[in-house]
Amino acid sequence: MISKKHQGRTRAQESSNAIERMYITMRHLFNRGFYKPMGISGETLRQSLLLLRPEIYGSVGEEKAELEGLLYVIDRLPAGIEECTFINLTSDEGYSNSHFKPIIPEKRRRNCYRIDDEQMNIEITRGRSEIYDILTHLTFLFVESHKISNRVIINEEGHTTRDWIKLEKAVLSKNKLTQEEREVAITHTANILGRTFNELSSVYKEFARPSQPERLLHIVYWLGKLAIEEQIHNNKRTVTFSPVLRERIGHHIHGEIWADTVKETLSKNGLLDRPIHIISANMHSVMNTLFSSSILKANSPKKDVFEIYESLSQNENKALRNKITKEALQKGMLYIDDTSGANIDVQIFDTSKIDASKVDIKISETVLAEKKPVIVVMDYAFGEQAYETIDELLKPYKEKGKKTHLNIESVSIMGKAGILEGGKGDIMIPSAHIFEGTADNYPFENELKKEDLEGQGVDVYEGSMITVLGTSLQNKDILKFFYNSTWQVIGLEMEGAHYQKAIQAASKVRGSISPDVKVRYAYYASDNPLETGATLASGGLGTSGVRPTYLITRTILEQILN
Repeated sequence: MISKKHQGRTRAQESSNAIERMYITMRHLFNRGFYKPMGISGETLRQSLLLLRPEIYGSVGEEKAELEGLLYVIDRLPAGIEECTFINLTSDEGYSNSHFKPIIPEKRRRNCYRIDDEQMNIEITRGRSEIYDILTHLTFLFVESHKISNRVIINEEGHTTRDWIKLEKAVLSKNKLTQEEREVAITHTANILGRTFNELSSVYKEFARPSQPERLLHIVYWLGKLAIEEQIHNNKRTVTFSPVLRERIGHHIHGEIWADTVKETLSKNGLLDRPIHIISANMHSVMNTLFSSSILKANSPKKDVFEIYESLSQNENKALRNKITKEALQKGMLYIDDTSGANIDVQIFDTSKIDASKVDIKISETVLAEKKPVIVVMDYAFGEQAYETIDELLKPYKEKGKKTHLNIESVSIMGKAGILEGGKGDIMIPSAHIFEGTADNYPFENELKKEDLEGQGVDVYEGSMITVLGTSLQNKDILKFFYNSTWQVIGLEMEGAHYQKAIQAASKVRGSISPDVKVRYAYYASDNPLETGATLASGGLGTSGVRPTYLITRTILEQILN
């Protein structure tokens, strides 16, 4: 007889198998060149997603529609995608030089182009992780769309319910809806979605945009309309992968151009021979830590430094942020606005030009004067793209037949991750990265220690972390298994193993950088997927992410500059 312990594990194993199946299927469909998400070719993806029921997609496996998951997905896909029957994933194929206007999703930096009424092109420049991300979101979207059509089609002739006719009338109306008309439309839509009037009213504003106040109605209508077309007229939505994309994927094309630009900028500015410290972070915390204290203290002398950073992150302080950027550019910061397609901007700081007396962290003036370290801050990579970019950046710089090895002293990675113990805003210090779905694990000596960050108003956890294939596929069963197993996983993210794989290859296999390169990894928690209602889909961090972000940044900088 199977024990309870083993029954529990089988649900985690089922989920793990479902994720693996999804990835194998996505690779197969990509190689094939096209598929119909709601046809036979998309069946494995749909079944696996419904078996998994990832936390981020909430009630995807139930009859009622999932609202928070829908908002999460819609913000990461181009506006108008719900109206398109043909979705084409392409490489960077020159659309930026055409009359097509790029559509950039709110929460993902990627260029998309609406070719005509029926077709949306999405440019893939960040590797396979981006393809998996998009296909997972599309699978969710189409599953939800069929829930709508199943509730509104009455018979085989395609007659629809009264609710649907009323929703259609509201969406197609040329006039701005009055409050009364809006509430009538919400009533009918709530019926279609199997949700309450209250539930719909409470998320309505989150979907609304200034140019499209009734966006939720619009999305529901078009998702339903195309699903009805599929069911009645067999007019199936199709996802295609362009031949150029299939040929280029995995060849580091964008990563190489990106890395060459960074090395060329270092070379032109005479910084290539200096000790170099790479930091993967956001585009504000390093700059603000190094250049804001004199400006900010004058503005708010009574506030503590983290309160100042918090107020700086608010929308109304744009002028102050511009002032700090200007100061940084005058004092040796170089900014590379990325045009390679990698979508990773870069800041380079020549620390010999920094006035240590004006910075409110511990800095050794001897280090600045004698070593003159250079700090290269790169914006966040996405999944597998982390390997591509760091792998290319750590290679020697080739110029006029001459090879120059970079003097890389440290690589520091900070970012957001899901936490399995603790809550939003806490900090995780990994001792190893484990790659999900494989036996690969990357232990390392982390220069950042728990005691470096403790006692400053944030809880700190230390342990191994799992690099997942996609955060949007994780469910409680898998996460509980990782958390309770001998791996003792404290959190999950998408880049760690990729970064470490590239660093190990460069330092221990290729010999392109010193084997003594220091590594620092620290993550702050964006959500706790083991807590119901604490997933990424439940909304952003707000200002609760400010303290941990700056705490990590300041600690990394103090270690580099002392």
